[in-house]
Amino acid sequence: MKLLLTILLIAGASLIGAGRAAAQPDMPGKVEIPFNRYYTPDELNDWIRKIGAAYPGLVEIKSIGKSLQGREILLAIVNNPETGAHDTKPAMWIDGNIHGNEVQAAEVVLYTLWYLTKNAGQHEGVDALLKDYSFYLLVCVNPDGRAHWFDGPNNSSSSRHNARPIDDDRDGQTGEDPDDDLDGDGSITSMWKEDPSGGWLRSQTDPRVFTRVKPGERGNWTNLGEEGLDNDGDGRINEDGPGGDDMNRNYPGDWQPEYVQFGAGPYPFSAPETRAIGDWILAHPNIAAAQSYHNSGGMILRGPGTEQRQDVYSGEDRRVYDELAQTGEKLLPFYRYLQTFKDLYPVHGGFTNWTFESLGIFSFVNEMWTPLKYFQRDDTDQPDDERTWIIRDKLMLGQIFKDYAEFDHPRYGKVLIGGPNKWSSRNTPTFMLEEECHRNFAFTMYHASQMPVLEFQRVQVKPLGDPPAGTASPLWEVTVGIRNLKLIPTRSGRQQSGRIGLNDLLTATGGKGVSVAAAGRLRRGWYDVAMDPVRHEPERIGVAEGIGPREERIFRFIVHGPQGGTLRVRYEAQKAKPVTREIELRVTE
Repeated sequence: MKLLLTILLIAGASLIGAGRAAAQPDMPGKVEIPFNRYYTPDELNDWIRKIGAAYPGLVEIKSIGKSLQGREILLAIVNNPETGAHDTKPAMWIDGNIHGNEVQAAEVVLYTLWYLTKNAGQHEGVDALLKDYSFYLLVCVNPDGRAHWFDGPNNSSSSRHNARPIDDDRDGQTGEDPDDDLDGDGSITSMWKEDPSGGWLRSQTDPRVFTRVKPGERGNWTNLGEEGLDNDGDGRINEDGPGGDDMNRNYPGDWQPEYVQFGAGPYPFSAPETRAIGDWILAHPNIAAAQSYHNSGGMILRGPGTEQRQDVYSGEDRRVYDELAQTGEKLLPFYRYLQTFKDLYPVHGGFTNWTFESLGIFSFVNEMWTPLKYFQRDDTDQPDDERTWIIRDKLMLGQIFKDYAEFDHPRYGKVLIGGPNKWSSRNTPTFMLEEECHRNFAFTMYHASQMPVLEFQRVQVKPLGDPPAGTASPLWEVTVGIRNLKLIPTRSGRQQSGRIGLNDLLTATGGKGVSVAAAGRLRRGWYDVAMDPVRHEPERIGVAEGIGPREERIFRFIVHGPQGGTLRVRYEAQKAKPVTREIELRVTE
């Protein structure tokens, strides 16, 4: 029931907190952003700065680096300083648009920044998040690729890379045969030539539709592939465009060179964009969760990136992932919870390869948007051919299809150019963009809400008889139970097996006349007589395994001290706010 309530709060179903004046969920904030359009990199940065200026106590905007072409990489830190500095709380890293053409990935991170700031102080669910956690939001990882998406000619899958010049066709030149927008419509569509021995027939009722003929039959059109020219005379079209590296292959987690993983770059973190992200994340071990947004296909993806890395994911870690993602499937209709290598393709050097497999941070990639959302039903049994583009284009009133028109090609003569444009498949239609942003945001906030929160559950103090010989103070047995209230452990199984990060630490500091004689962990529960003793420094108990999902760990101290003395017990973890309890040495029930 508690889990369900949390989901409803975060998803926006219940926006009014108990005992709080009702606030309409659509009340304007200090910065109102229309989420029915896409923004250029400069426009995104303008919105980020406006939000930072409007909410100076809640948001800090930092430039953490520049792209290859000199565009600023802005990070927004969202935190309620009244409950602690951002780096003293568990934090969630959220980024988008590492692939330049996957534009709605930036919009959902901008939406996250806008929603959190707009509703702080108005929305109990948002306030609960900002009380316990902080957020690091990088709206656009690849501003150069995004700029080329808007300004240059592209098909739906191009402009993926960064701007580093690459000799794609290995002819000693870079970028000499880019995409050619022959008809000047801003998209790279397809070319067709009339051919009495062709493999396609053109519909007589809808000239936009071509149908492949059956084997052995003869058509009257040939598909020539993408529109373009052979600029370098090597017999190929559009094979050496501008850029670059696939930056989701440039992280050090299981990185492999180009001949193994195309797009990897010369070495891990060779791209200034990924290096800036790496520097920030490594400097902030309080990051306990991570979310990266991509498109498309409607997927909630976790690692491993390759089959050989499966043993990195312990049973407990998989159970955490499963519970998070299965809730995500309910919040995101038509999205599927999948594993990268098993259900998509192998990835070396990806962001989540690094954040989980190298750092132990629970991380997802959401592949935003699925065409099933067009009609709000599962149409997977329908063929994904030109006819489906035509059907979708009816909903878009002609916006995603370029009607075929004649063009005099220098190599092929008279051809037709047209077809689905660059907006036709991967990007969320603008009339559905805000819903897509909110549903993905809701899932990510649910993930954030499961970062560790610690609490002292039980404390018991018992006298152990008369003072030992030669001492004036009696002995006391102090037993404490500390629970993690959330799903994500303070130390993941991956951190434990890889010895990643600092162990959790439980310390006991005595007041006047109070000292710790012995201490240890109770393995078999509250009433265990024996404890695993600390060999040295009983005031400090290292907890390598941390505190697991919704789990209580029990510790015991044997203490010298007068009745009424105090013992201060403090539990610290890199991925949880510390908790402290002052315990009086007196008999408790």
